[in-house]
Amino acid sequence: DADQTPRVTPAIGRLSKTSAGRHRRRNNRCSLRTPLTSLDHFRTNRLTAEKLRDDDLADLVTLHLDPDVSRYLGGVRSAEATKTYLAVNMAHWDRHGFGLWVLRNKDGAFAGRAGIRHILVDDLEEIEVAYTFRRDVWGRGLASEIATALTDIGLSQLALPSLIGLVFV
Repeated sequence: DADQTPRVTPAIGRLSKTSAGRHRRRNNRCSLRTPLTSLDHFRTNRLTAEKLRDDDLADLVTLHLDPDVSRYLGGVRSAEATKTYLAVNMAHWDRHGFGLWVLRNKDGAFAGRAGIRHILVDDLEEIEVAYTFRRDVWGRGLASEIATALTDIGLSQLALPSLIGLVFV
């Protein structure tokens, strides 16, 4: 359903299975802490990722109401807009078998959200690696850690032909 697929036109970086393999050889960091047996959850060295659920709404509302975080997401989102966002992204899981995860740090506190999802870019359907973190955890390398894990999941586990990354500056 194209109405539920986000539409964007920023700068794009693309990874394919070939380019991701070259990246992994240069960067030997382990991305997934445990073998992936289910897409419902996984762990990296410092994060636990859990499939998006209705119970995550309050954490997402807080994240989306932060103007510093939301300036990279197209602006602050109201609680109602975030509720719609949650429903659309949960439906993505049903439709595609993958989507967004809620990220928690080692003590279980909400750190952000990340995922692999279909989007429209200049009227072309693409699959993006996306992440957003609470402002108080910025600058710790968590974005690189989760992006590496999501790239491995997308290209190796899901066997997607390519992934894109969008950068808003």
